[in-house]
Amino acid sequence: MCRTIAELNAQLTACRACSRLVEWREQVAHDKRAAFRDENYWGKPVPGFGPDDARLLVVGLAPAAHGGNRTGRMFTGDRSADVLVACMHAAGLANQPTSLSADDGLRLLGTRMTAPVHCAPPDNKPTPAERDNCRHWLVTELDLLAPTLRAIVVLGGWGWQALLPVLAESGWDIPKPRPRFTHGARYDLAPTRPDRSPLHLFGTYHPSQQNTFTGRLTPAMLEAVLVDAKTAAGLDHA
Repeated sequence: MCRTIAELNAQLTACRACSRLVEWREQVAHDKRAAFRDENYWGKPVPGFGPDDARLLVVGLAPAAHGGNRTGRMFTGDRSADVLVACMHAAGLANQPTSLSADDGLRLLGTRMTAPVHCAPPDNKPTPAERDNCRHWLVTELDLLAPTLRAIVVLGGWGWQALLPVLAESGWDIPKPRPRFTHGARYDLAPTRPDRSPLHLFGTYHPSQQNTFTGRLTPAMLEAVLVDAKTAAGLDHA
């Protein structure tokens, strides 16, 4: 039982529940990429990042092998981070436009970043079993954030499908038929528990190289979703 985000982070980073992911993240940390051969890789589960009273939560997929798995911080040190954090800064959700290392001074403003899977997976593809093994961490994180949480931005269809059952378990009503992922999707979720508030759910394409290099997702598109979510979360006047 975690009573605080700090306790959650401490327990999460010690997790060894998925043997395939443990082997992969540690192999990557040992072999390293040539460009980072002089760095000490994190090589452990990567916790969420941001204030523990966040009003907005950004949910990705999993840490990148040479990004979060290297730096120890979610969306840090890879191409997806370059795009996401620049857009978050433009939207007024981060104090600087870059996320390069865990000690670079980045602060998220009223916003936290997390993922359904906390270890870097081979080929960026966790298995359904690995997703389900990791699920309780996200349930706990949502429970701890619930007093202040008002909006969520999900990056990509995989994260969307992983998050919906977690939201249902955590005290929000998921409409039937289930909300469909599209870029720019928005759904307003009613609480099913008295200690929950209405939650605004947004979808956007993931800022992966596959999407950003092809123009499927542009910075303007991502920034627009973040600005809408910021307003829905009440951060314009926070």
